[in-house]
Amino acid sequence: MVMKPAWLDGLMGETFFAACLVHENQRKNERNIFCLDCCQSFCPHCLPSHRSHPLLQVRRYVYQDVVRLDDLEKLIDCSYIQPYTINNAKVIFLNQRAQSRTCKGPANICFTCDRILQEPFHFCSLSCKVNHMVYGGEDLSSIIYRFDESDLGLSQFDGLRMDGSDLLDDGQITPNSILEDPLQFKGSSCSSDSMNNLGISHEPEVVKKKKKGNGFLPAGIVLSLTNRRKGAPHRSPLS
Repeated sequence: MVMKPAWLDGLMGETFFAACLVHENQRKNERNIFCLDCCQSFCPHCLPSHRSHPLLQVRRYVYQDVVRLDDLEKLIDCSYIQPYTINNAKVIFLNQRAQSRTCKGPANICFTCDRILQEPFHFCSLSCKVNHMVYGGEDLSSIIYRFDESDLGLSQFDGLRMDGSDLLDDGQITPNSILEDPLQFKGSSCSSDSMNNLGISHEPEVVKKKKKGNGFLPAGIVLSLTNRRKGAPHRSPLS
């Protein structure tokens, strides 16, 4: 079996966004930065200790670790890994995501975990591509780049405040995102199950119907209400 580089193995196996034990009393102390030299994650307060090391910021969406495509492709060939658009930026999932149902109809699926993909992609995450190559006995050196440490240095985190009072980017991605294109499932027999797995709602949109008319009472009723004295009883005339 082909061995993975230490930084790659550590990146895919690390647990991110746990609290930093060194700065457990500080705000925003989640470990969301990965050091490629030390092969471990740390929080923004630990940045000065890794001043001269190449670093990679990991972000999080729906409890899954993602890395911006622009950052990750400086380290490894990300071709045929499906990117996802989140907050107007393309990201790559680090690891495959659990899925409870399988697709029964014809579809383009991940070579490793069978997740439905758009054409022409073959993998849904970085780990799926790497593991597929490793199990197939392929040489990983063909997809790993020699990166420039200046492009992955401390300068890329200039927006992070060391006091934790106002981190400009804490790694959390808002739900204003596009994970999958629902149109890719059109015509597939697994469309309903697959879209449920992706969290796409099938509930019909509730549209409030406008009431007909102009909202005013008929003229005759308005006249009778204005002419009627409050509390005056209506008696039949004496015969």
